[in-house]
Amino acid sequence: MWGERTLKSVANLIRQDGEEFLDLAPRIPVSTEVRPFPLERANEALSALRSGNIRGAAVLVVADQSATQ
Repeated sequence: MWGERTLKSVANLIRQDGEEFLDLAPRIPVSTEVRPFPLERANEALSALRSGNIRGAAVLVVADQSATQ
């Protein structure tokens, strides 16, 4: 249908497959969309995923604890 996309993953890829994809990727329109959530808002991220309100990937961000010590 119009504008629909599907991403599929195959578990039995080999290193050469990855190398070939990384060689090809700069020549095709590969783009990613990421929506970060602080770890404290993990439930909100899950809710947004379940309701279909995330385009791309929801990523939980863990604060750097070493910066506060």
